[in-house]
Amino acid sequence: MTREDHLSFPDAPRVELDEAIAELIAQAERVRSSQGRLRGLLRAVETMVGEIELPVVLRRVVEAAVELVDAEFGALGVIGADRSSLDQFIHVGLAAGDAAAIGHLPRGHGVLGALIANPEPIRLVHLDADPRAAGFPSHHPRMDSFLGVPITVRGDVFGNIYLTNARRGSFSAEDEELLRALASTAGFVIQNARLFDEARTRAAWMTATAELSAAILSTPPDKVFDLIAGRIVDLSAGTRVTIVVPTDEVDVLRVAAARGPHELDLLGTTSIDSGSIAARAMEDGGVRVATAPHVSSRPDPTLLTVDQETGPAMAAPMRTRQRTWGALTVARAPGEREFTALELEVLGDLSSQASIALELSRARSEQHKAILSDERARIARDLHDHVIQQIFGSGLTLQSVALTLDDPRDRSRVDQVIGQLDDAIAQIRTVIFAISTRDGSSLRHRLIDVVAELSGALRRPPALRFAGPVDNTITGPLAEDVVGVARELLSNSVRHARAHTISLDVGVTEREVSIIVTDDGTGIRSDRRSGLHNLAERAGARGGALTLDTGPDGTRVQWRVPLDGHDTEESAP
Repeated sequence: MTREDHLSFPDAPRVELDEAIAELIAQAERVRSSQGRLRGLLRAVETMVGEIELPVVLRRVVEAAVELVDAEFGALGVIGADRSSLDQFIHVGLAAGDAAAIGHLPRGHGVLGALIANPEPIRLVHLDADPRAAGFPSHHPRMDSFLGVPITVRGDVFGNIYLTNARRGSFSAEDEELLRALASTAGFVIQNARLFDEARTRAAWMTATAELSAAILSTPPDKVFDLIAGRIVDLSAGTRVTIVVPTDEVDVLRVAAARGPHELDLLGTTSIDSGSIAARAMEDGGVRVATAPHVSSRPDPTLLTVDQETGPAMAAPMRTRQRTWGALTVARAPGEREFTALELEVLGDLSSQASIALELSRARSEQHKAILSDERARIARDLHDHVIQQIFGSGLTLQSVALTLDDPRDRSRVDQVIGQLDDAIAQIRTVIFAISTRDGSSLRHRLIDVVAELSGALRRPPALRFAGPVDNTITGPLAEDVVGVARELLSNSVRHARAHTISLDVGVTEREVSIIVTDDGTGIRSDRRSGLHNLAERAGARGGALTLDTGPDGTRVQWRVPLDGHDTEESAP
């Protein structure tokens, strides 16, 4: 066969064959690429399914999405309770230094907000060319191509996946389909992680509630609120926890316990008005939440505010059928996530159980006080009916014996013993009053407390005697003066006169009030008498006087003022 006899094709059919072969090869490459991307999708799903901790799951979702479509940057924005902004923003690809330089994370404006408002995929070749774009803050890296897909959990939009800067130039329709498939699977993974997180949260709060209820019953009343606040700040991931209680003033609350920033400055604060979430929770009995800056005639110190922006907060009432104890407030800083429905529920449950425990503790305390009061009353009766009568009888016997004595010195010694017995009877009557009277705010009790405060520096406590209707007559500003004078005179005897034996006599007659302090000390030095000068001026302001007698046996100071008009006179400074 000659060369011309060889088999040959026309030019056009040969070109068509070459094109068909090339198309088959390209299709095979696409199939192989698709299979590779599907395997990548399966690997991404495996990395998500292998985790159960919600924060870890959310980050794995972003990392898987970035790897799946080969993007430079990725993020997952969790939609907040208001359904219009982002509560959390988990990002991948952005250096820590760049994130710090940018400042606050995105909150759902521009294209991100468009995806929140209309949860449908958004794919853009140039992000800044879209009219919905809100621009970038300072120090933000350049981002061009964009792909966003919503994540749905149980029919509700949980959040959105955002990807930018496709390394191949732009995101394709295939990238969008793969990301939608990943988001669909992520919804189930997130749902399981949320259920696990909720179950663990409930268990932790239930355990804490039981432990706290038991602890309240064994904690002194003045430490209970601090105990509750400390436990809640550990549980709630809150930045600040406060407990406010009612006051005698209408619509004014007082901070009884605080944990978090400036907690010492908050204690005792009373600038909380009826517009605060704590007051509203106490009023309607439900858990209240603040998701936006609270506008009030006075700022609410229980919330956290930075640059006039208030962070999220929740408040639960502490009340029972018998009384309203107060309210618990948990606050977070601006920019931190909102409180979930579960957190509101468990805080309400803990608050209710703590209120019941407080009521039970109060009932036990009242029962203990009643038992103690009955026991004190019994002791007081025994002292009055037996001890005083026996001493009084002994005194009468000694008086009879004294009449039979011829030696004046013997009669003097017996009279001295009789005087000591009278002093003992007076002191026993003071003890009877102290243990049998419940009103700790009476003047007698206040003076007894003053004596008790200063007794630690003495080998034996000062003797305290009352004469006349002290509680009924000495009231108002005069009572404040009497307590202050008694404290100052006793302090002088204890600290400056180096006395071992001290007595305080408080007496009331029809015309005047008298305070006498007697001691066996060395007297008060002249350079230590500024306090006495102040007491003398206070007596003079009421038309009275102060007298000081110092001798070898000790010192006697008397402060006396007339009763006429003391109810209308103001205390001297």
